[in-house]
Amino acid sequence: MKVTGTFLCILLLLLQKSSGQLQVFNDQKTLILPDSYNIGWMATLDDNKFISEITIPGTHDALALHGGPLAKCQAWSLMDQLKAGIRYFDLRVSGEGLKIKHGIIYQRITFPEVQKTIKEFLHSYPTEIVLVRVKPVFLLRDKVPDLVKKEINKTISWINCSMPRIGQVRGKIVYVQKGDFKLGVPLTETDKKGDFKVTDVEQKKEKIKNHLNQARETCRNGCVILNYSSGTGIGSLKGLFKGLTPKRVAKQMNPWLYTYLKHVSTDNPKPSFGIIAMDFPGVDLIQTIINLNR
Repeated sequence: MKVTGTFLCILLLLLQKSSGQLQVFNDQKTLILPDSYNIGWMATLDDNKFISEITIPGTHDALALHGGPLAKCQAWSLMDQLKAGIRYFDLRVSGEGLKIKHGIIYQRITFPEVQKTIKEFLHSYPTEIVLVRVKPVFLLRDKVPDLVKKEINKTISWINCSMPRIGQVRGKIVYVQKGDFKLGVPLTETDKKGDFKVTDVEQKKEKIKNHLNQARETCRNGCVILNYSSGTGIGSLKGLFKGLTPKRVAKQMNPWLYTYLKHVSTDNPKPSFGIIAMDFPGVDLIQTIINLNR
């Protein structure tokens, strides 16, 4: 039965994809949304819920759009990701210029520019909340937190460590703290050290399933829970030999994640998973995550 069920899921995905009805993986730069697409999806969320109690679509290395197949993790610009429904952004920030990087590669955007773009989006969609993680890297790593703090627009930002309710932070950027960055609400990751390395995609799927189950049990413990579906084989000989770039991993992972989340969405009550950070997500995968809140 397990083989049959898996086969039927794959067949359904292939049929939907061939008819142009399903997009769970996207590597195209241009964002195309149907006219009925609900950009301001957070408007229907209960104001009294804590942000740690909902499920949020996010992107890993959110602005890694440049650097070739070894570095590239996303296809859409920041504004397009926001319009597609992404509400958590993982930023690697470096140097006095607060440049966004992936590894050593500058992603042609800075933290002040990121903040400006999010502010513009929130002005147009004031019901929304955007979570941001700042991870200091490379140059002046120990000074980046203070440099970021000076740039933060406090009128549109939540930098307190207390967990806010949704109604308190509509139209705001909520910062999450982890490691060297101490501003914002506490963040807990389900990933263990080295889990991002992929040498076997099926093993990676099992890890993600276990992480989501862990998040499901602990999502209301006062921390924002972060799960990654992203991964790369680069960094290991086996993964390199298999050509498991972030894009190739996502191309296999995203359809599986879509099917898995569709399955658990039938549970009553629906589970809360916290943040699910992805590479190259498509709009149907994003919507499936959003729908877990309904």
